[in-house]
Amino acid sequence: MTVGKIFGWLLLLLCSVMQRWCINGYAQNVPERVALDPPNRAEAATNGAIENSSAPATHPGFFRRFFKAYADDWKSAASSDTSAPKFRGTPSPVDGPPFPFSDWPYGGSVVIGKPWTQSSPFMEALWSGPHGEGWKDSGVQIYGWLNVGANVSTSDKPGYSNLPAAYAEKPDTIQPDQEVLYVERQPDTVQTDHFDWGFRVASLYGLDYRFTTAKGVFSEQLLKHNREYGYDPVMVYADLYFPHVAEGMDVRIGRYISLPDIEAQLAPNNYTYSHSLTYTYDCYTQSGINTTTRISDHWQFQAGMSAGCEAVPWTRPDAKPTFNTCLAYSWQEGGDNLYLCANSINDGKYAYNNLAAYYLTWYHKIDARWHAATESWYQYERDTPNVRNPAATPLLETNANGAVCATATQLICFAPEWSVVNYVEREFSKHDYLTIRNEYFDDMRGQRTGFKTRYTEHLIGWGHWVGMTVLFRPELRCERSYDVPAYDNGTKRNQLMLAGDVIYFF
Repeated sequence: MTVGKIFGWLLLLLCSVMQRWCINGYAQNVPERVALDPPNRAEAATNGAIENSSAPATHPGFFRRFFKAYADDWKSAASSDTSAPKFRGTPSPVDGPPFPFSDWPYGGSVVIGKPWTQSSPFMEALWSGPHGEGWKDSGVQIYGWLNVGANVSTSDKPGYSNLPAAYAEKPDTIQPDQEVLYVERQPDTVQTDHFDWGFRVASLYGLDYRFTTAKGVFSEQLLKHNREYGYDPVMVYADLYFPHVAEGMDVRIGRYISLPDIEAQLAPNNYTYSHSLTYTYDCYTQSGINTTTRISDHWQFQAGMSAGCEAVPWTRPDAKPTFNTCLAYSWQEGGDNLYLCANSINDGKYAYNNLAAYYLTWYHKIDARWHAATESWYQYERDTPNVRNPAATPLLETNANGAVCATATQLICFAPEWSVVNYVEREFSKHDYLTIRNEYFDDMRGQRTGFKTRYTEHLIGWGHWVGMTVLFRPELRCERSYDVPAYDNGTKRNQLMLAGDVIYFF
């Protein structure tokens, strides 16, 4: 049994024991609080106000308060308080939870006009302690989660043979995917009176660092030593909020999640455990400055500059001046949203993930229970080394694929790809939802996946919350590569995978 399997089983056992102990020890009927709103690129739950009672004169120990927060969550009764927090603009189109967001997601900013209503067990323990008022006044929150995933796959070769599927890339294993800690303050963008500020420092450890690593930031773990597990400070940024620019402008400076995409790196930001191919092979994080300006209830504009995808400014020659500009239009009271984004405008010349990338995303609320999300992108790299020509081998970078060019005599060539993915979501309750995902991906020169082929991928998944602090996401996924075998280390065209994960919030 591997270290990863032992760690995974111990964590699942701990979760089970803790849940039973807390419920038995603190079973009681209490008013339902606003649950943990899973952190994502657009946190803005609007389904209730945080209820924080005044701290008593004497305080139980920290861990007693901490475990009580879980017990209250798992055994809570329906709330009699139906009031919603103040917000600007249209109501949030979907419920989050059970979904990973309430407002259609976009990166590079908080959701302007919506409050931050998060309440985690760790913060509830702090707020109900002797210095609780100080923590509330500061606006700083500390929270995170433990995330373990498992899969059974028709691929069975050693290593990461489920690839191009991700993040469940190791077949027939239990893996500690990402253990995450946030320290964060969000600016108040509901008010329009004064300047406000915020920040986020997000630390990730686990198998998933293999995808989030940016060259120049602890990247030797992957690029030099190829360690299976590693650490990545996946987000480190400051937010500056200017309420008098149009209807509010947020300026984000630092390392942040790239702007477009239905999905995101951090586990709670996604409908499902595994990622679509569309998401897996595009831009992950950028380091620079981005502005997000709310123009009206219908229009939002973004513009910024970074060092490119997965590169920081001091990494030469991989860092390239890269511009972005995005425009979003909403209608039907926010139920529909079109998001057009030129996420990476640069020379597109081959380097460490130096993508030029252009996106279009459509979010559509069908009714109170159903919604859909569709994303398509086109991206490319120029002057990509030809893997068919041995003379091009010295031009290749570690962890940056070359291209399968048209002829073996070419030294370099143009390497484009395009993709489209569709999600259909059904909410059954505040604790349960269904996901159906279908996609088509054309890696026209094999630069993204390592195989020059077309792919289709189909998934059905379930999300189930225990209270609002534990999330289970089982799924069944099947996929095919049409032109060459791409799965099981390039030996199979088809792959079927049963997978799932658990996210334990604190």
